[in-house]
Amino acid sequence: MSRRPTTEDGADVDPDPNGPQPLTAREAAAAAVEHLTELTSKQVEGVTSMEPLEDGRLVEIEVLEDHRIPSSADTLALYEVEVDFDGNLLAYRRTTRYARGSTEIGGRGRR
Repeated sequence: MSRRPTTEDGADVDPDPNGPQPLTAREAAAAAVEHLTELTSKQVEGVTSMEPLEDGRLVEIEVLEDHRIPSSADTLALYEVEVDFDGNLLAYRRTTRYARGSTEIGGRGRR
């Protein structure tokens, strides 16, 4: 797990301007999508949210869990994917499943 360097008193040390820089939000989202796709082989519908963490970013991704005909009967799921500042996978979990078009799904806290 990659951590930002700190001094002995715990203060953050500015990263070396010539060294590798932490991933941008866009790069972190792309890394999270790539990891989730590799692990689950599920079709990603999109990134629904992202928030900073102490060790990286938490990315919420909507995926197609079960394809049905008609597509309005599809089952979708939300996954939370944690990546560090280098784009390495720290953790992932499915937080909920729901029918496509469901109005019951909202922002965070829907567990």
